[in-house]
Amino acid sequence: MTITLGAIELGRIAEAVTSQYDTVNAISMMDFIETLRWESHTIGIIHLILDGAGYHRAQVLKDRAQELDIKFYYLPPFSPNLNPIERLWKVMNEKVRNNHCFHSAKEFRQKINDFFDNILPEIGKSLDTRINDNFQTFDPAFSS
Repeated sequence: MTITLGAIELGRIAEAVTSQYDTVNAISMMDFIETLRWESHTIGIIHLILDGAGYHRAQVLKDRAQELDIKFYYLPPFSPNLNPIERLWKVMNEKVRNNHCFHSAKEFRQKINDFFDNILPEIGKSLDTRINDNFQTFDPAFSS
């Protein structure tokens, strides 16, 4: 099984940075943030939103991120909706996976690669309104 890691820069969705790994751990994450640093258009600090997975919090990864001028922000538990990359995964699923049958894992991987290589560059600009940092917060104290 292959796992795809990805990162996006808001406003440049079509230029998502992705890499595939056999497993996700601190070592593969270190490789990914190195790829992210070299492929990013960002000069200076890269701000990266992560969930609370143990491999995201590994000291060796934090040390490497600091060397690469990448700052980590950890989401609270059960809040993937706050991470814009999760919305890109949703679009990818809509375009690639939903209502499709794959005859092999290889075919599935090819379709995912096709999404990032061909489909995303075509639709990326149209996703700026869907994948952004405009969040609406809900305060139960003010609900009726």
